[in-house]
Amino acid sequence: MGTIITVTSGKGGVGKSTTTANLAVGIAKLGKKVVAIDFDIGLRNLDMILGLENRIVYDVVDVMEERCNLSQALINDKKAKSLYFLPASQTNDKDILDREKVRKLLLDLKKDFDFIFIDSPAGIESGFEHSIFLADRALIVSTPDVSSVRDADRVIGIIDAKSEKAKNGEEVEKHVIINRLKPEMVESGSMLSTQDVLDILALPLIGVIPDDEDIIGSTNTGDPIINKEKSLSAEAYRRVAKRILGEEVEFLDLKAKKGFFGAIKGMFK
Repeated sequence: MGTIITVTSGKGGVGKSTTTANLAVGIAKLGKKVVAIDFDIGLRNLDMILGLENRIVYDVVDVMEERCNLSQALINDKKAKSLYFLPASQTNDKDILDREKVRKLLLDLKKDFDFIFIDSPAGIESGFEHSIFLADRALIVSTPDVSSVRDADRVIGIIDAKSEKAKNGEEVEKHVIINRLKPEMVESGSMLSTQDVLDILALPLIGVIPDDEDIIGSTNTGDPIINKEKSLSAEAYRRVAKRILGEEVEFLDLKAKKGFFGAIKGMFK
């Protein structure tokens, strides 16, 4: 059975969809069969980040309402051939999702895929709850600012209270991804440090993604940054993908020191 990983945050605009796309591509390139699902009903953008918007015929609501079968709706990625994509509906409201239909869809996907990545909608409404209730793991994406971290902390509490695992006395495995870190701002004291974020959220770190203007370009062209060889943010995503698979990989040192980056002491556990 596959593993459901929900990528979530407490607010919009922190890079959740970008993170979902890059990690789904990264793990598919490591030999796993992966499906990425956009659960942001009415506001989808994962399709554009993956460069698959023109190939959409059916969406996740069509599958759950039995207007098509699952294989008709799944879209194979252009480059990572073991990656598939299931788009959100652009015309429906997020309240259309039904808990039992979501359950059936996800359990069907777990039979055929190693990893199911769910791109959760922002906020804590019904769409969010549908995206987290069957999660085996959750990646909490936060930018290093107080409002983002505060909202992420609230989301962690909801996962611990409303997930299926929580209702069964278990715990969803959770990790933090800190996105858009600017080392020079951390050093000047105008941005929270990695340790500041971890002290507030009290969860293990699985990745730190540096602020990178190239990510905007990759989003606009529909080619996830992880496909770019010479990119620091791409390397950061590649390392997160390996950590998800259980590898011990050094973190990049994102401290601004004379223009080069090394490896910090300590390993991901």
